[in-house]
Amino acid sequence: MSGSAGDGGAEREEGRERRGKWGRGAREAAAGKPLDPREVAREICLRQLAVRPRTRAELGAAMRKRGVEEEVAAEILDRYDEVGIIDDAAFARAWVNSRHHGKGLSRRALAGELRRKGVSADEMGEALEELTADMEEETAKALVVRRLRTEHRGTPEAVFRRLVGMLGRKGYPPGLAIRLVKEALAEREDAAEFADSIDADALADSALDPDAQ
Repeated sequence: MSGSAGDGGAEREEGRERRGKWGRGAREAAAGKPLDPREVAREICLRQLAVRPRTRAELGAAMRKRGVEEEVAAEILDRYDEVGIIDDAAFARAWVNSRHHGKGLSRRALAGELRRKGVSADEMGEALEELTADMEEETAKALVVRRLRTEHRGTPEAVFRRLVGMLGRKGYPPGLAIRLVKEALAEREDAAEFADSIDADALADSALDPDAQ
């Protein structure tokens, strides 16, 4: 994760300095003078970090895409690690907090996102430890309640399928999704009878069985 709020001014100043050097470098390249590969690597990283915090793997991929040699990239990344400009553990914690509370994503969905961003298993595990099963269930329940406020079309069965599908796309397991949606529908007069007919255990088993039709 890029540096803390306290060193934001220093980073902005460094960014302005780098952009100035990059402009000079571009003019030098146009004049046939070779660019300093470390300067190029730093500029790539700073441009990436100006958009949002990045993991070490993301910055490494950005430099590879631009043809930066592995040795140079590793040197720059090691330096950024040392000074705290990139911090995968802090990135993972912030990502879990933001994506769970902002988008309602489950541990499973968050783990997939962090894995794709190159966060290590240990750092991922530490970040996800802060998201307990009770917190997941409360978030999923809130998603269902909020969505039900706007569900005014279709039969109770259609609403049930949409809500279970919504939770599934956010990474919640079938058993939990089916149970929470059934409980929420049971509190509505127009869907209580349908909710009572739902066999949550059987539906969850069917969802987990790849051979079930």
